[in-house]
Amino acid sequence: MNKVAVNDHYQFDIDFVNEVLKVNSQNVDLDIFGLNERSSHMLNDNKSYNVEVVDFDKVEKLVKIKVNGNDYQVKVTTPLDLLLKQLGLDNLNANKIAQLKAPMPGLVLNILVKEGDEVKKGDNLVVLEAMKMENIIKSPTDAMIKKVEVSKGDKIEKNAVIMRFG
Repeated sequence: MNKVAVNDHYQFDIDFVNEVLKVNSQNVDLDIFGLNERSSHMLNDNKSYNVEVVDFDKVEKLVKIKVNGNDYQVKVTTPLDLLLKQLGLDNLNANKIAQLKAPMPGLVLNILVKEGDEVKKGDNLVVLEAMKMENIIKSPTDAMIKKVEVSKGDKIEKNAVIMRFG
């Protein structure tokens, strides 16, 4: 049985038994018509739903969908995920990223962290100006800042190492 969290708020138990969808142990009869690779039309209890997959992160098992124009974030947790978490092995497959490289050439406008700081995936690290636009470079992982390789005002090339993680 899979656990599904919607918007980090609602929790559901989802299972397929003999090709029948069960949500919280109740059978759910869906009529689904695929419109294209990312969109479907669904009928459930005489109600119509237009569903579009906006983004899908296979590693995190996170899906961003739009249902009748409303955005939802859906996270799936499998029985294996739960077992690995209980055993303390849930982060073994996390990507170990050693450094952050510039995604484009530009001018370093601001450095938002310092050596020794702990950062989470998605935290703002550096403001880089490229083609007269300010771009905030975010952390690709949870890590500690080991060394900042650039200074405010530096002109850097694409793929230049901005900082190293420890």
